[in-house]
Amino acid sequence: MADAQGRGVPGLPIVLLPVTVDDGALDACLAALDAGTPAGTRVWLADDAQAGPRAMAIIERWLDGTPLCAEYTRRQRRLGEVAHLDEALAACGDADVIVLAPDAVPGPGWAGQLAACAARDPAIATATSWSNAGETAAWPHCGEVAPAPGTAELARLARAAADMPPAHPELPAAVDHAVFIRGRARAKAGGLDAASYASRYAALIDLSLRMAGLGWRNALCETAFVARGGEGGPAEGDLAALAARWPGWQPRLARFLMEDPVADRRRELARRLDGLEPPSQHELFAQ
Repeated sequence: MADAQGRGVPGLPIVLLPVTVDDGALDACLAALDAGTPAGTRVWLADDAQAGPRAMAIIERWLDGTPLCAEYTRRQRRLGEVAHLDEALAACGDADVIVLAPDAVPGPGWAGQLAACAARDPAIATATSWSNAGETAAWPHCGEVAPAPGTAELARLARAAADMPPAHPELPAAVDHAVFIRGRARAKAGGLDAASYASRYAALIDLSLRMAGLGWRNALCETAFVARGGEGGPAEGDLAALAARWPGWQPRLARFLMEDPVADRRRELARRLDGLEPPSQHELFAQ
């Protein structure tokens, strides 16, 4: 995205969406982006030679009609998901970026809430939203995958989350369904390690742990909700590589999943959700 820092909505980061072979998930993600993201937000669809003819037709149609400031790039030959994402992040310079999973369905207001979370605390390097399939950021239960909410329920979840008092507690690492990355922190920590990891899942964990080692925080943005069809996961060998480099990470992750130190945040979201009426037609498409 050559003009990544020159256009878009002030205060909102670049949304970086890696394109994969699942054209159904892509269609749902793009529709949710249009419905729940302010017009003019910079969105970069980065295609590592993955999209087939139907997906490319979906992208072309979407680009013609989206109110977002969107760009699509496609490599002629596949580079690999970590190296490709690293290349895209490097092209963004020191701009803040939200990396969105290809099968994610963001709720209304999601990007603004992630940006606001980071703005509240300059020590935050990554901010991860709630998700039904979000591991440490999962809702309603820590570490469990719940069915993806429908459009109306996602709108209710997004509204309930947005009304929560922001505390932004610490997470063990970033989770890959929707993660805000502060450009300045990423520049100091370096890029993604494509030599050691084969999945975005593991490479983003490693980057967030490197940023934490430099004094930044990996936070939960409890005021945003992004749905997903299922959890992301590591490629073969990625967990071993993480354990070798970060021997304390897996025990810390296990303690977090067992003790659930953000259980109070989950209860607060449930309480606020219970008090909401079903959304109006306008709220389903509110930004």
